[in-house]
Amino acid sequence: MFSLELLANALVAGILLGGFYAAVSLGLSVAFGQLNIVNIAHPAFVILGSYIAYMCNSRWGLDPILVGIAFTPVFFLLGVGAYRIYYESFERKDDEALRGLAFFFGVMFIIEVGLIMAYGVDFRTVQAPYIGQYWRIGGVGVPTRMFVPFCVSLAMFACVYLYLSRTFNGRAIMAVAQDRLALQLMAADPVRIKQLGFGIGIGTTALAGALLIIIIPIEPSVGRLYIGQVFAIAVLAGLGSIPGTLVAALILGIAESLVSTFFGPSWAPAVAFGILLLALAFRPQGLFGR
Repeated sequence: MFSLELLANALVAGILLGGFYAAVSLGLSVAFGQLNIVNIAHPAFVILGSYIAYMCNSRWGLDPILVGIAFTPVFFLLGVGAYRIYYESFERKDDEALRGLAFFFGVMFIIEVGLIMAYGVDFRTVQAPYIGQYWRIGGVGVPTRMFVPFCVSLAMFACVYLYLSRTFNGRAIMAVAQDRLALQLMAADPVRIKQLGFGIGIGTTALAGALLIIIIPIEPSVGRLYIGQVFAIAVLAGLGSIPGTLVAALILGIAESLVSTFFGPSWAPAVAFGILLLALAFRPQGLFGR
């Protein structure tokens, strides 16, 4: 039954969910939108980040968010290494279409199978003081397990956006897919810039994975559920737009929350694909497309 209180709760939940979607989609927006690299394995790196947060939390009681921050440089180096393999094997040979996509499919399955072998298929959770708490503002409930990741996501967005917009390397990352020749004339190596950008994209997955396991229990194949969402957000945002990624993630989060509240959770997974089809049909350049 419709009520203003139910609508308000759905909107708040959608905004918080959208903040999390923004964290998961940020790295793909950099890789896919600014570097023209279709990293289908991006959600698998997020799940890897979740399991690292789980391992450190269960063994040593470390806060999952602090673990995500601490492992961000490690994931950055992982991304740099992955791009070097991708470049030497495919991009350098102008063979980055189907075979390049197959490479990232392979990476995705290697991560998933490796996690299954190490941890099985049982769902895993973490413990933290802010998990399980609940605020009420009037008739609106605000779960801290959603609010804390929302705030951390915004902080990560701000850091990446400032780096990309205020530094030479950041602006070079945004330009490398548009005009490689102009970038070379400015004494910047496009390969090194793409390597840096891809490293940043994968680096964000360490923290995004920590946020994911705070919100829901995870198992190795959970990442597949987010492939549609992250690509829908990247396309709706306008490929490469960091502010657009945040806006698109909030739109998707609110839409999913409203559909789940008023029509049932089983309809929510279709929202991302519906929005993606509408975006491709009516505004293929996205909300903030270049």
